[in-house]
Amino acid sequence: MPEITIKDIAKRCGVGVSTVSRAMNNHPDINQETKHMIMEVIREVGFVPNNSARNLKRTDAKCIAVLVKGISNPLFSNMIQIFEEETQKKKYSLVLKHVEYDEDEVDVALELVKEKRLRGIIFLGGYFFHSQEKISNLTVPYIFSTIGAATPENMSRALYSSISVDDRKESYIMTAYLLELGHKDIAILSAETEINSIGQLRLEGYKEALAKKGVPFRQGLVRSVKEDLVHFSMDNGYITTKELIASGEKFTAVYATADILAVGACSALIEAGYRIPEDVSVTGFDGIDVGKYYNPAITTIKQPVKEIAEKTIRLLFDIIAGRKTCEHIVLPAKLAIRASSGPLGHREA
Repeated sequence: MPEITIKDIAKRCGVGVSTVSRAMNNHPDINQETKHMIMEVIREVGFVPNNSARNLKRTDAKCIAVLVKGISNPLFSNMIQIFEEETQKKKYSLVLKHVEYDEDEVDVALELVKEKRLRGIIFLGGYFFHSQEKISNLTVPYIFSTIGAATPENMSRALYSSISVDDRKESYIMTAYLLELGHKDIAILSAETEINSIGQLRLEGYKEALAKKGVPFRQGLVRSVKEDLVHFSMDNGYITTKELIASGEKFTAVYATADILAVGACSALIEAGYRIPEDVSVTGFDGIDVGKYYNPAITTIKQPVKEIAEKTIRLLFDIIAGRKTCEHIVLPAKLAIRASSGPLGHREA
């Protein structure tokens, strides 16, 4: 009988892999009924997580760790499934670790290395710059996946690998698209704007596009999500957009730097009586399925998620096997124009 995996548990429960992980790790960001159902299924089938120290001998363990910062982000669900499938093919175990927003993912990785005999680490989400002194303490191969295209000059690229899109460039493309439609009052919703974050890069791309077009930057149109809510959530997009509307700032477009925020933004706008895109255009970033099937379908920057995940795990195993050294790969994204955006003044008579 084949070994039951976290993916099998997720299928049985009708939820995502990340939801199962949150239940097993007793994370507060999960519905209690859903958690109870998942734990009941785990008990029924006798599932033991691959990261269980009881199942692993430190002398011969073959483990890959995936550290996820922003585990609620739907972008990561399919990636985690690909990582698990590939590690199973290699007869490795997968350790899935959730990193809180106020935690340093490298610190978490260093502690994890002490606990388990890891062969490699994948960082999903988080910051693209870390102290060279700190990351040099990681003694196993590691890859920054979905992050890394904007490495500062004072961070040695020989210490690690990265695979991502160019977030600054792709955000510029999205903002330029809205400007070409005639929009000048473009609000931006960001899940994070801290220095060295992906949100910062996307904000920089937004500012660069405005500057090139000669459109003044307005701080009042920059809206950061609520810190006390899950950053990547429809709820946060909804509440942040309601505050934008209440602020009285003039805007004709809302660019959400994550599709999940864009869906929440649409709900707030429609509730306030706006028509999309006749009154306000809404765009996102990532290309997750919910944006495609929402009505109106969300215009977005579609990341090549499957390709990023496959290249990440294969590169990691190549480095572990000594076939390759550090690499830095930047993949192109795609502007997917859908029903949620339109030209300024595109109103029905």
